[in-house]
Amino acid sequence: MLRVGRVIALPLHSRALLWAALYVVLVAGIAALTLTLGRLGIPLDRLPAVVAGSGEATETFVLDRLRGPRLTVALGAGAALGMAGALFQSVTRNPLGSPDVIGLGAGAGAGAAVAVLLLPGAVSVPLGALAGSALAMVLVALATGTGLRHPGRLIVAGIGVAAMAHAFTQYVVAVLARNEATVLSAYIYGSLGARSWDHAATIWLVLAAAVPFTLALAGPVAVNEMGDELADSLGARAGRTRTAAVVLSVVLSAAAVAVAGPIAFVSLTAPQIARRTTRVPGPNLAVSALAGALLLAAADLVVQQVPAAEGLPVGVLTMALGGVYLGWLLVREWRRGVL
Repeated sequence: MLRVGRVIALPLHSRALLWAALYVVLVAGIAALTLTLGRLGIPLDRLPAVVAGSGEATETFVLDRLRGPRLTVALGAGAALGMAGALFQSVTRNPLGSPDVIGLGAGAGAGAAVAVLLLPGAVSVPLGALAGSALAMVLVALATGTGLRHPGRLIVAGIGVAAMAHAFTQYVVAVLARNEATVLSAYIYGSLGARSWDHAATIWLVLAAAVPFTLALAGPVAVNEMGDELADSLGARAGRTRTAAVVLSVVLSAAAVAVAGPIAFVSLTAPQIARRTTRVPGPNLAVSALAGALLLAAADLVVQQVPAAEGLPVGVLTMALGGVYLGWLLVREWRRGVL
């Protein structure tokens, strides 16, 4: 057990530490491939010098303008989505749960549609997406009648709000602004194209601010998995812990949406990959963050370098892979009698 003051107490497991180290190595490998592959790739033997600031003009341009910000945003957004999904699945005790399910991504898409197609120039796309996701969460909280405390109602209300947000987005695109719809298409599905260091700074500043709160919640969230009555008896305050974890999950997801659009299924799959590889109970926050970073960075590498996927918004690839995984998970849970 690692303790930091009186608030943060983190259980340490040797298997989780080994897998975390492996994920770090894999993330570093994907990062190196992202920077070195392709026609404009930086030669591997030149990469340390370029990162240190001693590269040639073309190499520095590739690192500073093309691939560096894109990679940094991918790693930050993936880590944020991984932690968000781990928190959400843990407090709802539902492997099928994620911020995507309760309508955050759909709300962000609707907000982006309003910003791009109905209020061009007046509202930026990230701001519109954040406003849309915030409105979606408010509607979900109101629809449950109990705020964010009841997991079952939260997911059911979220599905309804997501359906309405998708319908609104399609209406705006197809009827009100049919000719300008192409402007919005990449953002709706999630894209890492044309990212800047401002985007990278945004997601990493949010991560830096959120991590202490996330670590402080790790212990109570782990206790919460044992059931509300036992959690309350141990002082974990199940209802308050669930609300705080869901709010933090939404903040992390909204930050990822602001810099990369509503990228689907990373928050669903990353925590499950972390849990199945480590086989450790609890939210597995650090490993989930690393798994999310690895998933999103690897998916972005594919859409940059694989001809069949070249030019696709990265969210299309994560949606395809996540849909396959979700189908497998649904069948598995059904066979276990959970569904």
